[in-house]
Amino acid sequence: MIRRILIGVLVVVLAAGALAWLNRKAIILHIVSERTRMDVAENRPVEWQQGPAEAETPLAERPPNIIFILADDLGINDISTFGGGVADGRVPTPNIDRLAASGAIFSQAYSGTGTCAPSRAMLMTGRYPTRTGFEFTPTPDGMGRIVSMFANASDTGLPPVEWNREASESGLTFFEQGLPNDEIMIAELLKTQGYHTAHIGKWHLGRSDTTVPNAQGFDESLLMASGLFLPEDNPDAVNARLDFDPIDKFLWASMQFAASYNDGELFAPGGYLTDYWTDEAEKVIEANSNQPFFLYLAHWGVHTPLQATREDYEAVGDIEPHRLRVYAAMVRALDRSVGRILDKLEEESLAENTIIVFSSDNGGAGYIGLPEVNAPYRGWKITLFEGGIRVPMLVSWPGHIAPGTVVDTPVAHIDVMPTLAAAAGAPLPEGVEIDGLNMLPAAMNTGDLMREDDALYWSSGYYRVVRAGDWKLQVNGRQEKSWLFNLAEDPTERVNLADTRPDKLAELQGLIEAHWANARPPLYPFTIESPIAIDKTGAEHAEPGDEYVYWPN
Repeated sequence: MIRRILIGVLVVVLAAGALAWLNRKAIILHIVSERTRMDVAENRPVEWQQGPAEAETPLAERPPNIIFILADDLGINDISTFGGGVADGRVPTPNIDRLAASGAIFSQAYSGTGTCAPSRAMLMTGRYPTRTGFEFTPTPDGMGRIVSMFANASDTGLPPVEWNREASESGLTFFEQGLPNDEIMIAELLKTQGYHTAHIGKWHLGRSDTTVPNAQGFDESLLMASGLFLPEDNPDAVNARLDFDPIDKFLWASMQFAASYNDGELFAPGGYLTDYWTDEAEKVIEANSNQPFFLYLAHWGVHTPLQATREDYEAVGDIEPHRLRVYAAMVRALDRSVGRILDKLEEESLAENTIIVFSSDNGGAGYIGLPEVNAPYRGWKITLFEGGIRVPMLVSWPGHIAPGTVVDTPVAHIDVMPTLAAAAGAPLPEGVEIDGLNMLPAAMNTGDLMREDDALYWSSGYYRVVRAGDWKLQVNGRQEKSWLFNLAEDPTERVNLADTRPDKLAELQGLIEAHWANARPPLYPFTIESPIAIDKTGAEHAEPGDEYVYWPN
């Protein structure tokens, strides 16, 4: 009898403790919501600058218009050209496929790294973080602390997430963490050739006066000021919260539905974010139809928080689980955006003199709990396994790049800037070391990409990687572990040869040491170190023996 009473008391105490912790988490999220809340005005039309009413030069004699479309966290298997497509092919991507078929597909294309902001910096500058110091993704103030707290309160089967309070509180604020103004971006080069330059969507390269798009060569910028695709309670929104993911909890608590034009006051976007960015992109194309223009359309889709329109949600059909159906609907919206851009160019009779590049900032995220997004590759965003850095790279330029071209030579985001500069006839900046190469000769079958040491590099702090030829070495300094793969024989990185090929291990280790020998220090320190399972999503429990990597950011 006494034993039953004691057990009952213990159950009540534990339940009370659990309830207190749940209440504490709710309070924390409420505080985050209140502290990050910004004043957002009602939607208003964007008054885009209008180009000349008549063209001074015939279209065929002008430099090509350039449109760079960047998706966010799009898994390569989500595109039907590359893989099975979302939900085992039930949601194809006909418009992205149409773009792919019209020009060159780079079959071995890589992001700049396994997270978004450093990849975007490499896209814009053609330079590695070893030169710019822009190595870690800026995170909102307080995010590291909240994410680590929620992650460590869950039984993931992984080691704890570590948050460095001192580095967080002594470093730069979120708005100050940006790419230095003295770095020369592609928009600045194109302006020297008479281009009108416009940015729409995500930026993530700084929000100070000297690091916003308008300070980095863009004449106009319609900025994603926060990250909801629609207000959460909008009747047209279908939301999918990821209760297993601490990042998702922070985003839902901290983000709003907000945009700004040319760094002005915040206002509500005019509809579902992917569609709204496309609406405005069409206006930019129309406004500049009589002059060369560069449009950087940086979508937020398909990044979390997972939100779709009800129309897209219904259109993709009865897909389970709910989060996969919402994600599939988001991919549908992104694909529709690409189709609308292609149609608008044809409508304005600009298609024949426009170069379009499409890519994703990194691979699909494991924390959304969808195991097929990067298939057949291992790893996710926030790793440097192929799943984290294999991305689409599509380049279309009618009359210059033959439809159906496939380039098997490895390329990366550092190659985009010199490629677009070459297309526009813009010389690369003097006195600036550019790491990327012009991809056009390979796409046009007029030359090869001859990279020094045949090597590409990736990093996040002590996690460093090189691919030289078909060999790839990953080294994680914290774990004192190396992964060596022969991608020609093992493209999905299943067989670690670090112990059996000491010759190759030493050769590639030498390349890593040489690349980082004179590296510029990071502009700000990493503040959080997260263990990321390589073969399991964030919705799955890691078991003893499962491989993981530590990622500092």
